[in-house]
Amino acid sequence: MTPFSFLTASEIRFGRGEAMRSVARIVELANNKPVLLIGGQSAQRSDWLATTLTECGCDVRRMSVAVEPDLDVIERGLSEGDGVGAVVALGGGSVIDAGKAIAALIPAKRPIMDHLEVVGRGLPLDVAPLPFVAITTTSGTGAEVTKNAVISVLAHRRKVSLRDARMLPDLAVVDPSLTDHCPKQITLASGLDAITQVIEPYLCTKANPFTDALCRDAIPRGLRALNILMQHEDEAARDELAYVSLCGGIALANAGLGVIHGLAGPLGGLTGAAHGALCGALLPHGLEVNARAVTDDHFGSRIEDVRQWIARELGGTPESAFETLAAWSRTHGLQGLDELGLCDADLNDAAHAASTSSSMKANPVALSYDDLAQMLKAAR
Repeated sequence: MTPFSFLTASEIRFGRGEAMRSVARIVELANNKPVLLIGGQSAQRSDWLATTLTECGCDVRRMSVAVEPDLDVIERGLSEGDGVGAVVALGGGSVIDAGKAIAALIPAKRPIMDHLEVVGRGLPLDVAPLPFVAITTTSGTGAEVTKNAVISVLAHRRKVSLRDARMLPDLAVVDPSLTDHCPKQITLASGLDAITQVIEPYLCTKANPFTDALCRDAIPRGLRALNILMQHEDEAARDELAYVSLCGGIALANAGLGVIHGLAGPLGGLTGAAHGALCGALLPHGLEVNARAVTDDHFGSRIEDVRQWIARELGGTPESAFETLAAWSRTHGLQGLDELGLCDADLNDAAHAASTSSSMKANPVALSYDDLAQMLKAAR
């Protein structure tokens, strides 16, 4: 058996009501120092946590992240977080990534760019991060259990990672009640992101027995839950999708991803489109291009597994599964790459940028520039 390692958040709490039940642990992690609470665009969504922490004797500082984090957002967080004892992020993947980066960089002695991959020096952190708590309000990125934060570097039109194993949260809270009644289009895009993040680790070259066990179970569960939620609100389906998202975060952090994320990263920097929407648009076409290029029976059988799961949960035949997924996604309102802001001039840049992406290193087969360009055109 090939050797592997396995890392995840120090503590994971999953279930309805766990967000409120985790307040005492946040107070403990802050260790009598102020807490920096980072929320999303709507401050009201984190009011309950700020109030509860204050009632428990915490000095709470607050910050909102309205967009995917860039260098200006991180710099603002470093200023707001000076002297705090812990950072808490309550929100979706962008909020959690911002919190993760800010908790990591408040104690750091080097400039931010020294630690960023691709556009910076990619150096490891020289000081351990502050205690960090991630409370997710969407089912998609799995950022609450990953060891990297994705940051937009506008000058380079790229999204790159700040990465260190010590950035894994001290406490990850997945309370599915916080995702109830999420708008349909956000549910669709984030749900497809979650599904992509259990499919790609299952297909990638760095899969291991732990991640396989998570992904084999989670892929059909995610497809089933998302299909239900496209028809009507359902508490049990919200729970299922939240669990699938958690599995995806754990799997990608301990195995790898592939061509879909390899292209989604550069496309996010070029178009400014939401990461989940990009993954959803690329998913069926990434599966198709890999299926055509793969010659290894091991990976071929895994792609066949994915075909079977899609056909079972969404209908159609295994042979037409990827076309079925693409049509199903468009029927429920997912936009293509053109509608997400891709222009002809970006095709070349995206394909070349993907070739240097860390996500591409674990793709089950090496893909050419022509393969990537064909995949991008199909997803338009």
